[in-house]
Amino acid sequence: MNGVRPHASSNGTAKSAKMVYFFGKGKTEGNVKMKDALGGKGANLADMTSIGLPVPPGFTITNAHLRQVQRGRPEGSRPRS
Repeated sequence: MNGVRPHASSNGTAKSAKMVYFFGKGKTEGNVKMKDALGGKGANLADMTSIGLPVPPGFTITNAHLRQVQRGRPEGSRPRS
């Protein structure tokens, strides 16, 4: 899986949404405005990285993906044999 899953946008068309956002060492994929998607800690870590604070590299899994996992199976995954 490439970390992208399709879902419906607010206007009903399909679009891709990231499931994992990376941060650290000059690479920041999220920001503080994404608090609903990344949670407070994930959004703030991304924001601290983007302003140059020393943050160890890491990643944040979106809240939507976590909810899918908690329900039993992420969208787009294959059932176990």
